[in-house]
Amino acid sequence: MRTRGNFALVLFIGVTLVARSMAAQQSPTITTDSPKPSCRSVTGGKNVFKILGNQTYALCATSSSFVFNKVAYSKCDVKFGDSIMFKFEFDDGQDVCTVNEEGVKNGYMVSTFSPPASVQKGGHRAVYNCPSGSDGAYAQCGGGICFKSTQRQSFPGFDKPLAKDEIICSCPITPHVPGPVGYQIAGPYPCQKSFFENCNSTTANNKTGSTIYVGAPTGTPRLLAFLLTGTNPPVNECRLPRD
Repeated sequence: MRTRGNFALVLFIGVTLVARSMAAQQSPTITTDSPKPSCRSVTGGKNVFKILGNQTYALCATSSSFVFNKVAYSKCDVKFGDSIMFKFEFDDGQDVCTVNEEGVKNGYMVSTFSPPASVQKGGHRAVYNCPSGSDGAYAQCGGGICFKSTQRQSFPGFDKPLAKDEIICSCPITPHVPGPVGYQIAGPYPCQKSFFENCNSTTANNKTGSTIYVGAPTGTPRLLAFLLTGTNPPVNECRLPRD
């Protein structure tokens, strides 16, 4: 009987330690020695951004989006660490930081930015430069609201259910007006000339059922990366070849 009791005690202790280890891996902020969440302002040009430190956020920089009723729903990656975004101030003292903080216990998070590893040298993605004359549309996911209920679930426009570290974010669509500045989206690497079709409105538009990609005006990702990290890591870049 004593042997059985000792075995049960050892088994209980082992299961408890494993459970605690798994919880720590899934929730990096729960340990007493983990850095506390933070938020601070930083200026880039004429704009003020917020750096969200040690927080869970959605990274959509390399995502594709399904368009439904002129709204882009992007499949993004759930990340933890430091990220940056426009401050998006509203009401009395509310901004992107307070929204993301309140989302922890309310089933949502904010889409912010950090340099995606997949587009850096050696990665399988690249930054595609849509030239200034492009008239396509892209999803502007910076500041998009993302819903935790979509993790591990099926969602219209995507063939497979989302993984536990993927989330759907609701993002406004930006139709690009041809002008002196183009925009950038992420696509496959090595570069594929056919992917530049996503720079044109015949392929990338706000019609229900369309697939568009997350993008930003040319140079924006480099600015955000520098403000966040102080560096600009080399990335894979694709440009439309001149005929």
